[in-house]
Amino acid sequence: MATPKFKMSRANTRTRRAAWKADNVQLQEVKIDGQTVRIPRRLVKAAQLGLVDVEEF
Repeated sequence: MATPKFKMSRANTRTRRAAWKADNVQLQEVKIDGQTVRIPRRLVKAAQLGLVDVEEF
């Protein structure tokens, strides 16, 4: 595990934190009940099993 060797200034800490960005979720085209929908990959199996309502995507 990385450990800090020197104290980091408040400005540097906040700049580093502000620069972080989350990536957009990749969508996958899936055919469910004859309808093609684009949903996140992690929800594909749940959508095929009918556990997730696909119309909200």
